[in-house]
Amino acid sequence: MASQESQQQTTTIFKDYLPGSSGLPEQDKPVEPTSLWKQTSRAHNLPPGLEYLNQLDRIIIHQQVELLEAILGTETCSKYEIKNHLGQRVYFAVEENGCFDRNLCSPIRSFTIRIADNSGQEVITVNRPLRCSSCWFPCFLQELEVQSPPGTIAGYVVQNWDPFLPKFTIQNESKEDVLKIIGPYATCGCFEDVEFEVKDLNEMSTIGKISKYWSGFVNNVFTNTANFGIQVPVDLDVKIKAVMIGACFLIDLMFFENSLDGL
Repeated sequence: MASQESQQQTTTIFKDYLPGSSGLPEQDKPVEPTSLWKQTSRAHNLPPGLEYLNQLDRIIIHQQVELLEAILGTETCSKYEIKNHLGQRVYFAVEENGCFDRNLCSPIRSFTIRIADNSGQEVITVNRPLRCSSCWFPCFLQELEVQSPPGTIAGYVVQNWDPFLPKFTIQNESKEDVLKIIGPYATCGCFEDVEFEVKDLNEMSTIGKISKYWSGFVNNVFTNTANFGIQVPVDLDVKIKAVMIGACFLIDLMFFENSLDGL
């Protein structure tokens, strides 16, 4: 009897290790790490106004041509249409700041960009303070805050110091690093698109990109208007998608604000 009980206990303890078993016991199975950038909220828990972003993996941002800016060369508040891959407008964005900021601090100017849906309801607010962008001032580089809904932090875009490449970190609302953005050594993009790669934190895998599309010689020389595309995984957290839109605005102002930079 004692021998049978011992055999039963041994069988019970090692049954999951026997040939033909389903695998390791649950407590011994390796746990797959959850990526911080993946969507974890259910559809009904998404920030209001961002539900549509949940199904998008491509976002197009088109800056509207300002006639006064094109004719007189004065810097005006930027306006953007944010569209899906079919060209249908999803959101509309308007920059707010003072004339002094726009014309004297142009590429590094502070701004607030308010993004509204097609009903006119503001769903995203992007705030950029006046900061440096030069590698000579590594302690005061660019940082941008994205709120969604307005008043609630969705995440941040933080410029990283690098002597050669444009580098940024995407952070969530808790200021935890989520993704990296790395641009090319030269951002002039003469007659071609300029791509900023979206990478995981170890910078080994590319999961998406932000592209500045070539808009033609006349448009790039005589206006500051730009067209951008954002490609990200469809299961990227919608709040991080909103932060990526903010990152696109920051990249536009830092590298493509002056007309000749778009060549």
